[in-house]
Formats: sequence, C-alpha cells, structure tokens
Amino acid sequence: MTADIEQIKKKIIYRSNYRGTKEMDKLLGAFTRKYLDQLNGEDLNQLIKLLEIDDNNLYNFYNGLNTDIQFEDNKSLWTAVMLIMTTLFFKKWKLFIKSISNKKNLFYLFISGSLIFINWAIWIYAVATERIIDASFGYFIMPIISVLLGYIFFREKLNKKRIFSILLVIISILIMIFLNIKTLPWVGIIVALSWAFYNLVRKKIDIETDIGLLIESLYIFPFALIVFYFIFDKGLNDFSLSNPGLSMFLLLAGPMTVIPLFLYVRGVELIGLGATGMIFYITPTLQFILGYFYYNEDFSLIKLVSFIIIWIAVIIYLKDLYETN
Repeated sequence: MTADIEQIKKKIIYRSNYRGTKEMDKLLGAFTRKYLDQLNGEDLNQLIKLLEIDDNNLYNFYNGLNTDIQFEDNKSLWTAVMLIMTTLFFKKWKLFIKSISNKKNLFYLFISGSLIFINWAIWIYAVATERIIDASFGYFIMPIISVLLGYIFFREKLNKKRIFSILLVIISILIMIFLNIKTLPWVGIIVALSWAFYNLVRKKIDIETDIGLLIESLYIFPFALIVFYFIFDKGLNDFSLSNPGLSMFLLLAGPMTVIPLFLYVRGVELIGLGATGMIFYITPTLQFILGYFYYNEDFSLIKLVSFIIIWIAVIIYLKDLYETN
C-alpha cells in the first residue's frame, strides 16, 4: 500500500511540474513540493482529479476571472478604436458619413456585424465549456459552405476539378465526424454558418472594406462597453497601467483582429467566396500545427489522413483556379 502511494506521489510531482504552461508549472509545482507529504489517500485522489483540468481553466480559477471573456471584450473594443483611428488617418470620414446614409448598407452591415458577434460569442462559450475542438471543427465546414453559397448566389463556376476537390473535403470531414469526433459538433456548425453567411453578406455590400468593418465594429462596441463595465466593476480588469505588459497584449488584440479580417474580407470581394473559402484551410492547419508543436496536443492518425485529403483538394482547387484565370 505504501509503495502504491509513493508511486502516486511520483506521478503527481511529475504532472505538476510539467504541465505545458510556465504559470501552472510554477503554481502546482510549488504546491506539491510544500504540501504533498501532508496529504492522505483521499486528498491525493482529489489532487489527481485537479490535475486533469485544462491549464487555462485552472489558471482562470486561480485568478478568479475568465481571461477568455476579457480578451474577447478587449478585442472588440480595440478593434473599433483602431478602425476609428485609421478612418481619421486616411481622412475617410466623408466616405463614412456617405456610407451610413445608405439604409440598405446599414441593414446589411447590421446583419454582418451580428453574425461576427455571434461567431466571437460562440468561441467564448466553446472555451468556457471546454468545447474548443468542436468549435474548431467549424473551420473545416465553413469553406465548403462558402463555395456552395458562392455557386448559389453569385454563380461562381464549379467545373469537374472543383467539384472533385469539394467532394474530397466532404469525405475528410465525414472521416473526422464518424471516426474522431463521434458526436454532432453543433458549436462548430454555428461557427461555420455564422462565418460563411458573414462572408456572403459582405460580398453583397458595395462598400470599402475598412469602412464596412468600422460600421460593424460600432454595432458591437456598445455591448463590449457593457461587458467591460461589469469586469471593471467587479475589480477583474487586467487592462491597467499597473500591468503594462498584459495591457499591451490586450491592446494588440485590436490590430491583430483588424488586419487579418480586413485582408480576408478584401479577398472575398476580389476573388469570391469559393477561392477564399478553400484558401481558408490554412487557418485550421496552422491551428493544429501550433497545438501539436507548441501545446503538445495529440495529433491522431485520423487527423493526419484528413489533413492530407484536404490539402490535396485545396491544391487541385487552387491549381484549377490559377489555370482558368
């Protein structure tokens, strides 16, 4: 019995000091070094259960706040602020005033702004409920939906090669659903639909890309301010002069959101939903690479096979796009 407990303690010491994030390595490592010998069998079992919890959730619990919600809120706030600054810098206020006088554009931008707000909100929910894998699955569905929407609404051409590449992607998605995920990832479906229809709406609006993004961000801005007020009121705000390093990262959430979003929307406007949808597979690919090499997440054989099929499809699609244009 003593030998078993000692073995459990060794396992706990290892898992406490090699979590994957430096913050939790220090916190849990220091805790086990100080208190491990004082714990009985039941305490050790509870500690093992604690170590099963994801690092981010543990860190948030330790700090008494949800950093994911705060990050998303700051992203919304600083996105709006940055777009206001760029509009001032490039002297586009007259264009902005002209755009908001067009009721049709305002309606479409309200719809697109609501869709992107839903997209961001569902990501917050996914992180809070540990359903990130389900949400990331949406990135695999979205390009196919975009290709189909492009064909239905804009008559974007689908020849045999492009149809074949779409079928390959559908096969890879089915492989992941039935052999890897095994349950209907409704969170991912909402992510995919909200993003795909956001692209559709933006494609239908005749407005400069940055001005459109500004109007969308201004629709979201009041909600972000309300959330920021509650965070500040509860004393959970991390954006302060007393923490310049973290404040700078939160501030950078604005440009890090605006720049790729601007480029993507601009791409939709220039080359259509189909091509940008297929190129978008770069995103989940980089996510899995980051997860595997940086966060040490599992990369199963099923995911590898799915990735190979998807990228064969992407290469076929883009090669045909290049040859026909």
